[in-house]
Amino acid sequence: MATGTTSAKPATPRGTGSRKAAAKAAPGRPNGTAAVTANGRPPRRLVIVESGTKAKKIQQYLGNDYIVEASVGHIRDLPRGASDVPAKYKGEAWARLGVDVDNQFAPLYIITPEKKSKVAELKDALKSVDEVLLATDPDREGEAIAWHLLDTLKPRIPVRRMVFHEISEPAIRAAIENLRDLDHDLVDAQETRRILDRLYGYEVSPVLWKKVMPKLSAGRVQSVATRIIVQRERERMAFVSASYWDIAAQLDAGAEASPRQFPARLVSIDGTRVATGRDFGPDGRLKTADSPRESARVLDEASARRLAEALQGRGLTVESVESKPYTRRPYPPFMTSTLQQEAGRKLRFSADRTMRSAQRLYENGYITYLRTDSTTLSESAIQAARTQARDLYGDAYVPAQPRQYTRKVKNAQEAHEAIRPAGDTFRTPGEIAREVDGDDFRLYELIWQRTVASQMADARGTTVSVRIGGTAATGEAVTFAASGRTITFPGFLKAYVETVDDQAGGMADDAESRLPELTQGQALTAAQLTPEGHSTNPPSRFTEPSLIKTLEDLGIGRPSTYASIIKTIQDRGYVWKKGQALVPSWIAFAVVGLLEHHFGRLVDYDFTAAMEDELDSIAAGLQGRTDWLSGFYFGADQGSTGSVARAGGLKKLVGINLEEIDAREINSVPVFDDVVVRVGRYGPYLERMRDGQSQRANLPDDLAPDELTPEVAEQLFSVPQEGRSLGVDPTTGHEIVAKEGRYGPYVTEILPEPIAPEATANGTKKKAPAKPKPRTGSLFKDMSTETVTLEDALRLLSLPRLVGTDPESGAEITAQNGRYGPYLKRGTDSRSLANEEQLFTVTLDEALEIYKQPKQRGRRTAAATPPLRELGADKATGKPMVIKDGRFGPYVTDGETNASLRKGDSVEEISDERASELLAERRARGPAPKKRTTTTRKKAPAK
Repeated sequence: MATGTTSAKPATPRGTGSRKAAAKAAPGRPNGTAAVTANGRPPRRLVIVESGTKAKKIQQYLGNDYIVEASVGHIRDLPRGASDVPAKYKGEAWARLGVDVDNQFAPLYIITPEKKSKVAELKDALKSVDEVLLATDPDREGEAIAWHLLDTLKPRIPVRRMVFHEISEPAIRAAIENLRDLDHDLVDAQETRRILDRLYGYEVSPVLWKKVMPKLSAGRVQSVATRIIVQRERERMAFVSASYWDIAAQLDAGAEASPRQFPARLVSIDGTRVATGRDFGPDGRLKTADSPRESARVLDEASARRLAEALQGRGLTVESVESKPYTRRPYPPFMTSTLQQEAGRKLRFSADRTMRSAQRLYENGYITYLRTDSTTLSESAIQAARTQARDLYGDAYVPAQPRQYTRKVKNAQEAHEAIRPAGDTFRTPGEIAREVDGDDFRLYELIWQRTVASQMADARGTTVSVRIGGTAATGEAVTFAASGRTITFPGFLKAYVETVDDQAGGMADDAESRLPELTQGQALTAAQLTPEGHSTNPPSRFTEPSLIKTLEDLGIGRPSTYASIIKTIQDRGYVWKKGQALVPSWIAFAVVGLLEHHFGRLVDYDFTAAMEDELDSIAAGLQGRTDWLSGFYFGADQGSTGSVARAGGLKKLVGINLEEIDAREINSVPVFDDVVVRVGRYGPYLERMRDGQSQRANLPDDLAPDELTPEVAEQLFSVPQEGRSLGVDPTTGHEIVAKEGRYGPYVTEILPEPIAPEATANGTKKKAPAKPKPRTGSLFKDMSTETVTLEDALRLLSLPRLVGTDPESGAEITAQNGRYGPYLKRGTDSRSLANEEQLFTVTLDEALEIYKQPKQRGRRTAAATPPLRELGADKATGKPMVIKDGRFGPYVTDGETNASLRKGDSVEEISDERASELLAERRARGPAPKKRTTTTRKKAPAK
């Protein structure tokens, strides 16, 4: 066992501290707490929660006999790096993992440096209390945090577990009356996941460093999520679009009909179905029909136009009218995954943004616990929702019997109730409007609407399908189809309508399309016949909501971790956003390719889901943690067929495969013909062979993989790698060239090769001096590599320009052109310039005047220039938004908050919703932390 700030926990934690504390609890009380102490006074209790916000809220409910403190999350963890490992363990072979794999997988836990003072505060608080209540979150991670607190603080007084699912006075009082012991099976399950993720990451990530690129990472769920996104992009790249035509008709039912005209579409000719998009495969070819009746006819443009012409003036007749009742049941209340999905669709929130907002609402007592896989509502919540629905919408909108939602997703966690407004009566959004705003208000409103709607009556209506026949002048028998839907009783739709995913498309539940009253045999005329061409589309890219749904459907990972997983794969550079779509980088292609070919089991969807089942068996106490980890790491006859354990274990997989991996092959992604994308040390680039010579081209960072067409590749190859020669610098005699770079076009000079050093007297070569770096300069926005002149280039290469010396500080002021625009620099203080021409014209006096103005986060002069684009009002503040150009690129602002545009956001295409989302995310992060300045005290001279 490690001592001091570390602890090597036994493989199967049976922390005696908790059990001994429970044994000391006063007898005769069902919850194990003493009514009074030995001296007759009420016991004083220390309640430990995770956050300061929760601590303040709960303290209000408990009074002076309770001290409520916050651990501020985890107080200890596995070492983050070699520097965290205590000296006594640095020589151990397992120290780099932080897990002693040869000693029952005992983890080495250290108190993180920033938490040492917090641990000291909690230990000090123990001195003045009689009991400890561990009130961390009601899930596996919360149970593990409670165990860490118990094992670190080692209290000599009774300790109990306190669990609640909402922060309200009744809930907290009820939790006090229903204390329990620590659930060691839940602790084992969470700790197994933590150790598993460490073994996975620390064994597989070094393979990526050696074979792909430094600083990459692999993870049990993040690598599978990345693979899902890469696989979708591969499908898009391989997709071949097909073209087909049909005829859209506007039919007239006569002056008495309402509506008089309605739309219909051609569906068959001479009994053969007209092909639609679903009849084509991803290769652009018509799918083979299972039977002649299912075969389809593909109309081309000429045929569609000819048929439309032949139908002009011809009579049409209603062949059939089929009417069916329509019923739609309410959606279940939210659980974690469905809240993330719907907030993404309806509010345009990222999963991370949703969870941060939900955490604030929970900690401040507005909603129940946010990490749950259950759709169940308590009896009091059901009654609250029914009462509110009746008050707001009337008795007709509330069914006679309460609705029960008991469905749980695969691998469900412990939280027993859905996410809903807190309390036995629900506060309406209007009632909390003065207490919360922005994201929190919008998310609460969404949760409130969904919860109330879940207890409302079904929506009812009628769907109608109509077939209309006729004969063209060419003798061809045609059939048109029309469909309609009317809602006769909206039911729950009065309160809430789920949003349709942009990428998937479809009809909203409250959408109506009315048809006139039609009868079989009724004559119709065609008011308009329009031939229309269509093309099949590749499968949509994943958005955050659709990726979460896919992960959940596959049984991969935990819904409570999806937000952090999606954030991680973006932070690692595996995925970037283009609008709402998730786009994989070429680095992701290389990493996924390596894992698929050499560690296929680790990213196999079924095996990953099966691993979740096995981990859940640990939570249920059906399997031992140490045995399972040993099998996964060293191999064993356990798990599903083809599992990592049955394949010899993770350690063997890595050892066998490492030397077999061809780095060049893994980092080469064939795209078409002889063109490949190479993932190099400095980023991806194109390569092909021409006349026995390698030809390369830079790949722009914002070019999505499926947008790399042969035409685009040819354009990129057309830019000479050696650059366009502009002439010779008359001062240096060096050739000046214009090139395309990863970060845009630039000019540079070609330096002569340095002279090789002469050999010394004893025959050894002298060390060659460092090669001088050529001057470079980014092109201005109105320049291109095709049009830039030698004169332009020499001006650019003259930068940075010395403007002068600050008379007060003596520091030089220079004018420089950076990646994000022109600026002045004085020491470490930089200020933006209004335009690029100022680089050559700004005087010392003008520069000093700029520095006299207060710095506005690098946007001073940008604020004075006209905006690049004006947008609508921000949803949160109501203030107008504009896009401006700053030193670090374009950004959106409402006058108070600035947020940089992300990769994939363009000035021309960004929507108001996306701009509001960027501003909200920036507000949620809070102000940037100020840099600490430390002063070094001079030592007194020795006496």
